[in-house]
Amino acid sequence: MNSALECEGALVCDRVLSRKAIDQVRLHFDAINSGRAGSRQFDLPEIIKDLIGSGGPLGALATQAAGRIARPVRMLLFDKSPTSNWAVSWHQDRTIPLKQRFDIEGYGPWSVKRGVVHVEPPVAILQNMLTLRVFIDDCCEDNGPLEIVVGSHRHGRLPERELSDAVERAPVFVACGRAGDVLVMKMLAVHSSKRTVSSTHRRVLHVDYATNDLPAPLEWMLD
Repeated sequence: MNSALECEGALVCDRVLSRKAIDQVRLHFDAINSGRAGSRQFDLPEIIKDLIGSGGPLGALATQAAGRIARPVRMLLFDKSPTSNWAVSWHQDRTIPLKQRFDIEGYGPWSVKRGVVHVEPPVAILQNMLTLRVFIDDCCEDNGPLEIVVGSHRHGRLPERELSDAVERAPVFVACGRAGDVLVMKMLAVHSSKRTVSSTHRRVLHVDYATNDLPAPLEWMLD
């Protein structure tokens, strides 16, 4: 897995979560996110902590993919449907959530998203992060799935003006799968998604994992 992920930047792993686990995630998802396009979660119930932590199937997959201990640092919930529909242009995920702001060289710019402090860290931090996106529902090309530019994570942090060049010079991987499958993606992979044209939901549990410690006094939000 490690060599393929390092080369491609993204892959889908089949049947990572059992049907029982998916049903438990759906219950939490619908209780928290019902009727919304997405939300950020930091106060997690034990069932979710058990899944994403080092002893759970998602934590174990992240550690295997990273080749070293990986810990969850951010969790997002997405629900794309005919009534909650959107498209996202080509971009990189480049911010991390922290407990508190401390101005340290190499960290910035800063922002606040729904009351949580975020910052762009040095590129070395981002290069050692992974995103796991759990398919809560079956997802096909009609559902507006994530599209990832193959190998784009190897170019580091890209200025916005260079994103279109990255898209043009490499193939695009369309991340489809069944409920319980997991997309594993390098944090800096260039990606986008189209609007859904399906009548079904595309619910996703998105978890970012980090393998680096942060310089004191900075702390990951989920620590």
